[in-house]
Amino acid sequence: MRIIVDAMGGDNAPAAIVRGALSVHGQEGIEIVLVGREEEIRAAAGGSVPEGVRLVDAREVIEICDEAATAFKKKKDSSVTVGLTMLKNGEGDAFVSAGSTGALLSAATLIVKRVRGIRRAALCPVIPTAAGQAVLIDCGANAECTAEYLTQFAYLGSFYARRVLGVERPRVGLLNIGAEPSKGDALRHETYPILRDAGERGDLHFIGNIEAKEAILGGCDVIVSDGFSGNIMLKSIEGVGSFLGREVKGMFVKSLASKLCAAVMKGSLRSFKAKIDPDTIGGTAFLGISAPVIKAHGSSGERAIAQAVRQAAAVAKSGIIADIQANAARMHPPAAERP
Repeated sequence: MRIIVDAMGGDNAPAAIVRGALSVHGQEGIEIVLVGREEEIRAAAGGSVPEGVRLVDAREVIEICDEAATAFKKKKDSSVTVGLTMLKNGEGDAFVSAGSTGALLSAATLIVKRVRGIRRAALCPVIPTAAGQAVLIDCGANAECTAEYLTQFAYLGSFYARRVLGVERPRVGLLNIGAEPSKGDALRHETYPILRDAGERGDLHFIGNIEAKEAILGGCDVIVSDGFSGNIMLKSIEGVGSFLGREVKGMFVKSLASKLCAAVMKGSLRSFKAKIDPDTIGGTAFLGISAPVIKAHGSSGERAIAQAVRQAAAVAKSGIIADIQANAARMHPPAAERP
């Protein structure tokens, strides 16, 4: 399994990117290809790279201030453009980057291409819930959506939950301000009956509308949303997780008694911290692209990058791309219901 890694993308590039990627080289059959300025990659690796790691020199870097839609065209020798071109040409099984989300999405869409029939690629982070975890799709790639987009997101998320997370029959919920079919805006009103009909056909296990609080409690396995609402939900979860982590830590250092309690509960506290730590997941897949592309958080450190590489390998092995390609024609509302 060969994973191409953008060594120059992210706040902590190239040092954390290179070390994180190299830490999993050789594990579980993973081979690493690092793309970027070769001399900087070697310096980050301590002067030399392990045997079997391939370095591909790319002299340009897409910065966060670059125009997202055109940066990869203007900087043809960037680590993103070169790496995604390699993925398109079959020189790797997946691509990982912690760089600009917008630039990565534009480049992946125009270089690697979407699966035929898929209208928009979507970001699908895995979020923690009281019951384990759930797929949130979309969380920022598409701020404005149509009912057709949300319908396709429901299928894409269901395939991901089944293929990558191992959920046999994923429960799909439409994120809304209430559970009743009458709740929500025009987009939700238009999408609900399409997903309901898909559920009645057996294409999806659609459970109806779901509020954010119920989703966090484990009410479904796939949370379908437009990118605007999904991003707000994701950032809220991250903020609450950080807040709770600090508050719990503060409670256990106030006195000798609380410190003793912390020592007794050390294992449970470690498990809680791991559950709300985004680095545990590492990255987010762009679903709908014809080869696995994983977006790691811009502030990713070594551990997050290592996890993103593992996630990329898991997506590549899962068969989800073949699933999407085989079922793309079914992921559309009936002609009469399309806008």
